[in-house]
Amino acid sequence: MTAQEARLAEAGRLAGMLVEVAEQAKAEFADTVAELGLPVSLARAIVLLTTPAPMRDLAEHLACDRSYVTNLADQLEQRGLLTRVPGQDRRVKLLALTDAGMAVRNEIFEAVAERNMILRRLTDAERRSLAPLLERLLDDSADSGRPTPRTTHRDGTC
Repeated sequence: MTAQEARLAEAGRLAGMLVEVAEQAKAEFADTVAELGLPVSLARAIVLLTTPAPMRDLAEHLACDRSYVTNLADQLEQRGLLTRVPGQDRRVKLLALTDAGMAVRNEIFEAVAERNMILRRLTDAERRSLAPLLERLLDDSADSGRPTPRTTHRDGTC
């Protein structure tokens, strides 16, 4: 095996493991929030709404169409977990969690932390080592300013 073939094999192995870890984490999150009676899309929105934010910001964080976020906001509002409040620019409505929404967010955080494979399987020292490596991988500026593509589903879902 040449050095280039070995390098490609290593890259494939590491990428495959990262994908597998991400898939396990997603499945674990989905199982956890399902036990709380929430679909993943609503739970992700709740987790991201730490402060009132415009729909466009939530759409960007979720990597989905703004029209889909309107649907999410409507569902969360119907459940009493979210309210729309005026922003500084009165033309822009902000999405804000209600007290009930904040309570659900806290439940999600607690349940996820309890079941989280990273917290269960890695020591404190291993997690401290892992964090800067992941941050470096997620740093767009490390690739000569080329932005990392974000996936938006064709149907606008998150």
